[in-house]
Amino acid sequence: MKKYIISSFLAIIFILSGCYDLDRAPFDKPSSSTFWKTEAQCKQGIMGVYASLKNNDLYGKMFLIDINSDVAVGYDEYEPLMIGTCTPRTGFLNGKWKNGYDAIQKANTALRNLGVADIPDNVKQTMIAEAKFLRALVYFHLLDYFGGLPLYDETTNLELEFNQLLKPRSTIEETRAFILKDLTDVINSSLPISWPASDYGRVTKGAVYALRGKVNLYNKSYAEAIKDFEEVIDPKYNYALYPKYEELFKPFEGHVSSEMIFSIVNVGGISTPYGMPFCFYAGSRATFNSWNNSVPSSGLVEMYEYKDGRPFNWEEIFPGYTNVDNAVKEKVYRVTIDLKTLKRIPVPEEAAAEKKLLDMYAQRDPRLNATVILPFTQHLGWVSNAEKMMTFYFGKDETGKLVVLNEKDGYFRNNKGWDSYYWRKYIPEGNWKGLITDRAHTPVNFSIIRLADVYLMLAEAYNEVGRSSEAVTYINKIRSRAGIALLNSGPDYLKAMSKEEVFERIVKERAYELAGEGIRDSDLRRWRRSHLILNHKEFSILGKQMTTRKFNENRDYLWPIPAGEIEYNPELKQNPSW
Repeated sequence: MKKYIISSFLAIIFILSGCYDLDRAPFDKPSSSTFWKTEAQCKQGIMGVYASLKNNDLYGKMFLIDINSDVAVGYDEYEPLMIGTCTPRTGFLNGKWKNGYDAIQKANTALRNLGVADIPDNVKQTMIAEAKFLRALVYFHLLDYFGGLPLYDETTNLELEFNQLLKPRSTIEETRAFILKDLTDVINSSLPISWPASDYGRVTKGAVYALRGKVNLYNKSYAEAIKDFEEVIDPKYNYALYPKYEELFKPFEGHVSSEMIFSIVNVGGISTPYGMPFCFYAGSRATFNSWNNSVPSSGLVEMYEYKDGRPFNWEEIFPGYTNVDNAVKEKVYRVTIDLKTLKRIPVPEEAAAEKKLLDMYAQRDPRLNATVILPFTQHLGWVSNAEKMMTFYFGKDETGKLVVLNEKDGYFRNNKGWDSYYWRKYIPEGNWKGLITDRAHTPVNFSIIRLADVYLMLAEAYNEVGRSSEAVTYINKIRSRAGIALLNSGPDYLKAMSKEEVFERIVKERAYELAGEGIRDSDLRRWRRSHLILNHKEFSILGKQMTTRKFNENRDYLWPIPAGEIEYNPELKQNPSW
């Protein structure tokens, strides 16, 4: 496949999404009497629905929601969620609700007008199926966070009823049934199994089965989920794990590979900035002068096993490392810097600690290094509009005084002042050969569902119905791609026989595989684990407190309905304890 696809599909998205005013057509100003008349106009309208997924508080900043889990820590916009200070007036809540319903109404507008459009019926029915899938996807996304929702379908005419959208919330069960009906309608349609390269990114039948399987899994409808996921892995769909995990999150072959079942298409380059802000909010000062609103947690780094499957333990490498006084951590990570040259001064004890760390990293699950930038490792940055190789050190001078290192000198620096890890996943290397020119538009497709996720969801469903050995088979497919020891292949630390043992493996494997992709928060909430593991202090690499997490068991499993929405529509009832 070509390294980067610039297709008619993307060209239409460019037209629709240069700015909000352009993106309004054909949804606001033009009425159905002036648009939706030709096949080209109808396709343009459908592309506008796809484009709406990229809105910041819908999927645009989805990766940041990992901070409300055990794999990431963050600050600013989503911080209230993490530290328990969120209220019904917190800004991103309104953004999620508004962006979601904007996308739903665009899908409804498309459905209503496609129904009467004078275009070939096969084209019409395919576009109707696409709009229904996108509507179902967004309703499911909102259901996950808010619970039962006001349900609007294509019978609602936004042009005529803008001030009359005052329905009460449907129940969770009614909302889910609406979503499942849409997805079943699409499955029974003529939606293709694949598209030509010129239409890359449009929904396929395999994506519909995958999403319906996920909806069923979240509802604990395991038998139905298994049927859907088994359909997805049927050879006729031609999905396959991409052999190089780290390449899935770079703008080359991996992110358009056969592992990707449904993704948001992102592009970049001069005059075509149309990506998502991974670099901007999950990078560092060393990458386009970006921020680090999300960083990997110390707990995530400690989760990854050795390649042979052994659990990781700091005490085996550096005795006393886990002591609360942090003295050992300082000795492990601090290096001496010459203040005149800002270069590292060789110190034997520091070099020995570095070697131990690098040797340890090399023995760990390779997904760790593909996901996280680790101390004493390097990453190709972009500083002062040029490539610069960056090294991750914590510095001190010859007297022991701490030194703040700077990206201009080839070092990493955290905006918040935290001694944190950094994300490598989705973060540019240099400027990716000119593909990224704007930190707010990272040109990597963002996966909504990929095959590895499906394998792990299928394993979970199998395990829940007593088919644990089959579950292990699919977990092992993921581990095999990663290059680590397979479960039940020898020592006791690889044992996974009982339902409970297999489930714990799935919990860990989903962290290793999907960290930084915005899924972990949903996983922990649906497993009802958030309140058990998200009430603690978060510490940095050097053992300094970064923040304190709070998760209220009686409140936080659902987000509050935005206060402004309830004021506008008193028929909406607030979620419990908010």
